[in-house]
Amino acid sequence: MFFFFIFLVIAHGGHKRRAAISVRQAAKRCLTTVSTSSSAAAPAASSTHDAIAYLRSQPSHYVVASLVGHKYLLAPRDLLTVAHLRDVRVGDRLRLSEIHEVGSRDFTLRGAPMLPEGLVGVEATVVEHTKGAMERIVKFKRRKHYKKTVTHKQGYTRLRIGPIQLGQPKEQIPMQSIEL
Repeated sequence: MFFFFIFLVIAHGGHKRRAAISVRQAAKRCLTTVSTSSSAAAPAASSTHDAIAYLRSQPSHYVVASLVGHKYLLAPRDLLTVAHLRDVRVGDRLRLSEIHEVGSRDFTLRGAPMLPEGLVGVEATVVEHTKGAMERIVKFKRRKHYKKTVTHKQGYTRLRIGPIQLGQPKEQIPMQSIEL
């Protein structure tokens, strides 16, 4: 693994010396500094019910959901462009079932790897089916007088993300607290 190092000049004992720290160590120092300087720390949730109750008290939410094999960070009223979805029409409503994370500005609830079904509900409405820009694929073999050009437009589906609904958990799941 290739590591980058940050060199800092540290005044120690009247003379200066250089100390090399990795980017990961510098990020940890920054994160711990930021998290301790926060005036209103989020309460530790002992169960999913407490976490959902705390999330409901927050003004805005986001989710990380999987759709067509890719993860997307979504918020209400977002316009999402994905690869063409067959068997859906304009105006259809899709319910996103694979939700990995839900959060707000101060609190995040993560699944391992996904949150239980029914805990968070997100719907997306199909806005349009469209095509991308014209792409040219050139196939060429040197010294053989072979050149072939193929043009292609990729199909896309655009989705409008609806409101994020936080439901009740079916069973109480104990939470783990992770410190940075």
